[in-house]
Amino acid sequence: MIAGVIAVVLLLAIAAYACGGGTDYGAGFWDLTAGGAQRGERPRRLIDHAMEPVWEVNNVWLIFVLVIMWTGFPVLFQRVFTTMWLPLALAAVGIVLRGAGFALRKPVRRLAGRRLYGAVFAVASLLTPFFLGAAAGGVASGRVTATTTASTDAWANPTSLLFGLLAIAATATLGAVFLAADARRFAAPDLDRYFRRRALAALVAVAVLAVVTLVVTHGDAPHVWHGLTHGVGLVLVVVAALATLATAWLLTRPSAAWSRGTAVGVVASSVLAWGMAQRPYLVPTSLTVADGAGAHTTLRWLAFVTLVAVVLVIPAVALLYWLDTHGELEGLTDAELRGDAAADEV
Repeated sequence: MIAGVIAVVLLLAIAAYACGGGTDYGAGFWDLTAGGAQRGERPRRLIDHAMEPVWEVNNVWLIFVLVIMWTGFPVLFQRVFTTMWLPLALAAVGIVLRGAGFALRKPVRRLAGRRLYGAVFAVASLLTPFFLGAAAGGVASGRVTATTTASTDAWANPTSLLFGLLAIAATATLGAVFLAADARRFAAPDLDRYFRRRALAALVAVAVLAVVTLVVTHGDAPHVWHGLTHGVGLVLVVVAALATLATAWLLTRPSAAWSRGTAVGVVASSVLAWGMAQRPYLVPTSLTVADGAGAHTTLRWLAFVTLVAVVLVIPAVALLYWLDTHGELEGLTDAELRGDAAADEV
């Protein structure tokens, strides 16, 4: 019973990281595609300002995921990090590089230096969610077993590749939706339209990739496919589809109110659908939740730590998000969005 509860907590933590961290990765994706220094200056300045207050806090969810895996499900942790060491190592390097690139590109005065660090940040923002998604696809397709060795097939297979591409599209959607909302908050209608168009394009990509993934899993990950088309998994798939339609409709409305909530609903319900589709397995069809769980005493202490985190950490993070999205933190003027062209040439 307690192992099942901890497994649900693990799934919720993954969903939280997919939504919180995914928004930041998506902002980096649009930084990469913003264009040259002149054309992409205003979008990049908005991206910088939008990420600064909260971007680092999103790694809290990743740490929480790793702690739960390591202590609550050590067998799963050992198998995943043995089999998927390469994509996970590349994802870890990407997390470090994107943080360094983001932190260093603003204080550097020379344009060439800013471009270099900006490129590091943007490329890492694209590759990190892909490798994380590819690793998740390897788990979903049942390739992480006790006898599986670290090989390309474990993560470079149809399900893994589609999970990786879906992760990129989903993070791009979140990033564009949240950036459009920030543009409205800072009274920049041109950037609002700019990011709304990109959010709609990314949302179409998510829908197409989701359908293709569902088709591919029928043969490559049959247990997950069955879970996604029956029971709770199917309900969550329907919720994700409805949230996708709602997000698309809201993005065409003048105010686009609630679009951030529905976009988060798309990603969160998709992650939860994947997790519920795997029941009762951590790795279909070789490792159940009960078999992969740690000692009962460990699980009880982990449940206690989780309760403490819920009481202390979640309200603090929620307050930070609320302050940021309601403009209570540092504002951004149109002059700052335009930037100082003379300074850029130093």
